[in-house]
Amino acid sequence: MIVRTVLGDIDPADLGLTLGHEHIYAVPPSDVIDPDLRLDDEALAQRELELFATAGGRSVIEMTTIDYGRDAAVMTRISAASGVHLIAATGYNKGKFADRISSTLTTEAIAAWMIDEVQHGIAGSTAKAGLIKASSSLDGPGPHERRVFEAAAVAHRATNAPISTHTEKGSWAIGQVQLLGDHGVPADRILLGHLDLKPDLGYLREVAATGAFLGFDQFAKAKYLADADRIALVVALVADGHGHQIMLSGDMARRSYHQAHGGGPGFAHIPSTILPALQSAGLSSTDIEMLAVGNPRRFLAFDPVAT
Repeated sequence: MIVRTVLGDIDPADLGLTLGHEHIYAVPPSDVIDPDLRLDDEALAQRELELFATAGGRSVIEMTTIDYGRDAAVMTRISAASGVHLIAATGYNKGKFADRISSTLTTEAIAAWMIDEVQHGIAGSTAKAGLIKASSSLDGPGPHERRVFEAAAVAHRATNAPISTHTEKGSWAIGQVQLLGDHGVPADRILLGHLDLKPDLGYLREVAATGAFLGFDQFAKAKYLADADRIALVVALVADGHGHQIMLSGDMARRSYHQAHGGGPGFAHIPSTILPALQSAGLSSTDIEMLAVGNPRRFLAFDPVAT
């Protein structure tokens, strides 16, 4: 079993404290005009990772996709310079960004590209992708998004790489598991993103019953929900026996969220603030280790298929 980082394969035991869904460097398409969304300063991206490392962080799952300005060459450089492991995603964001590319390709071509990025590498860099991304819009996928899910399932079966998803506001999470499952992907190889954007405990319990990993990845975004309320949901799900499925992050895709850009609270927020708050809310040190280290390790580890 390995974890595939942009600098090469590592022992899962070396992963350490891991953020489950982040954006460190992204150059979004020209029709995204908000300058706050342009994470295009390599030096400041490196500095953000260094601040995370100082706070005890070790690894970051970088979910920026090709349609949103992923740059794997930059990721390799800032990973090497900062000492933070970066795991890159192949696949696509939601149709708003991805349809302009995915609509021109067959499902088979999308799957072949995903497989190539995992097994042989990302064009223009020395990096390989360590996971596969698929995304759906509010309450379900458009036709091209659905084909990306189908292609992601093909790529998973060919590579064993895990699949991480974008749900729009936490919606259609169970549908994602069902669609991928219908195409041969076990639920425990799926991480469902942004579930804390639908903070209904009954709904989250239904999603947890699928067996998939649960992304609580909007920490620090008080405009959606106070961190104290997110923490209460996590504590309740741990008490229900679902702690082994939960992964934490901030999905900090804006300059104003990054300390290095003069904003905050930055990638250090999970290790510095959220993990102590979870412990204060009643979770044990064993629980904390599971959420921050053990769960990402189990999700990301896979046996690569020989090529």
